[in-house]
Amino acid sequence: MGRPLSVAAWLVLPLLFAAAVLALTAAGGLLLDATWPVTLSSWLGGGAAAIAAALAPSVNWRGRRQRLVLPATYPLLLLTAGLASDAVAVPQPVGLALGAPALLAVVVGVARRLRRPTPRPADTESTVVIPTQSRPTPSRTPRGVNA
Repeated sequence: MGRPLSVAAWLVLPLLFAAAVLALTAAGGLLLDATWPVTLSSWLGGGAAAIAAALAPSVNWRGRRQRLVLPATYPLLLLTAGLASDAVAVPQPVGLALGAPALLAVVVGVARRLRRPTPRPADTESTVVIPTQSRPTPSRTPRGVNA
């Protein structure tokens, strides 16, 4: 990502993901003129937990205890919440209203990240020293090569 995540951003990103998926599902239901409500699934909690676990190494932890406790417990909490809320029905307009700001935040965040230039390694690390003496080149043609 180029720079470490803050602890607050790490805590919020899985929730933004889950809310954005809820908004997209509700928007799809409204576009299809479906009568079913949006149901939360355990897959949504599992996805949020996976995002938290995957991003944990890139967090700028404030202390040793935080670095040891939060990456282990927060994804488990998200997974447990996903399992507990499996098949909970949310009306489509409510799902869209709850998730639309999260979806907008995700889109804006990704767009900003894509516009930011990618950091390059320092030029001093990739400098190659070329010797100033040159070797004389042979003037004859190697065997088996027709000139």
